Amino acid sequence: MVFQEPTLFPWLRVKDNIAFGLKCEGCSEEEAKRRVKEYVATMGLIGFEDRLPHELSGGMRQRAMLARTLVNEPDVLLMDEPFASVDAYTREILQLDLLRVWGEELLPTERKTVIFVTHSIEEAILLGDRIIVCTHRPACPLSEVHPELERPRCREMIATPYFVGLKEELSVIMREQVLKSREIELAEGA
Repeated sequence: MVFQEPTLFPWLRVKDNIAFGLKCEGCSEEEAKRRVKEYVATMGLIGFEDRLPHELSGGMRQRAMLARTLVNEPDVLLMDEPFASVDAYTREILQLDLLRVWGEELLPTERKTVIFVTHSIEEAILLGDRIIVCTHRPACPLSEVHPELERPRCREMIATPYFVGLKEELSVIMREQVLKSREIELAEGA
C-alpha cells in the first residue's frame, strides 16, 4: 500500500525503510541488501540510502515509499492518491517513474495489478488501462472507461486529440456528479 502522505518510519534510514517488509518476511540479509540496492537505483535514491525521512524532499519520500512497497513484489499494489501531496513537476516525474517501473523495468513479463486512486483525470488517463469513475458521495462506481493508449506511455500523449477528448468526456461526467451531489446537499439542508 502506498498512501497519500509518506508513512516511512522516521527513525529508520531509507535503506532500512525499504528493507522492512523483507525482514518481516524472513528474507536473508544478503538477499535483502541486493533487492534494496536494486530498488534504490530504480527509484532514483542513490546517495540517499543513509538519510532519514525528514532529510528527504516530499518526492523522494514518495519514491522511498514506492520502493518499500515494490521491493516486496506484491501481486496487487494499492495506491491511495500517492502523488497528491507533491508539487506538479514532482508529480509528473513520479507518474513517469511509476509507468517505467510498472511496465518496463521490473515487471516486463507479468504486470502486476495496480489500483490507483486519484482525483486527477489526466493522471487516471495517463496511468490507467481501466478507469472507474465514482459518484461524488457516497463513492459508488458510475462509469467505466478503457483508454485506448499504447504502452509505453509518455507525457507527450496528453496533447493528442484522443487524450484531450477523453479528458473532457470524463470532466463532464465528474462535474455532473459534483453538481448533483450539491443539489442533494442543499435540498437536504433546507
